[in-house]
Amino acid sequence: MTTLHLTVNGRPVQADVEPRTLLVELLRGPLGLTGTHVGCDTSQCGCCTVMLDGESVKSCTMLAVQAAGRKVTTVEGLAKDGKLHAVQEAFIECHGLQCGFCTPGMMMAATCLLEHNPRPTEAEIVHALEGNLCRCTGYVNIVAAVKKAADTMAAQPTGAAR
Repeated sequence: MTTLHLTVNGRPVQADVEPRTLLVELLRGPLGLTGTHVGCDTSQCGCCTVMLDGESVKSCTMLAVQAAGRKVTTVEGLAKDGKLHAVQEAFIECHGLQCGFCTPGMMMAATCLLEHNPRPTEAEIVHALEGNLCRCTGYVNIVAAVKKAADTMAAQPTGAAR
């Protein structure tokens, strides 16, 4: 067993894991953060997407020990003080989901995009979401949700992206 120290959704966490434990297993198991989904286990679908030190990563192909000392943000960590993040609100308002299985990973990829590029073009949105697959929506409403979130975030005072 290895003892890990990391920050998850802004809180310090300590966990004992086997060296072969995947980050998604740590998040869903001992930490109880089941918003991060396991879809394909091969990094193809993006359902397990989280942010690691502000970058989008697929947690199904990353060992938990690789996150030691780092900051992980899951879909549960987007909302602040009971208020949904602009991306979460936009997915609801634009109906950027159907079955919802891919939604947490899509939201995390979209959030990462908007943190790095607050005013993306439609082509940039599509490119940023390429690693996340949806079998239900056809992506039109997902792209619309990301555009709406970008507009909402741009209209907020600096530092109030949430």
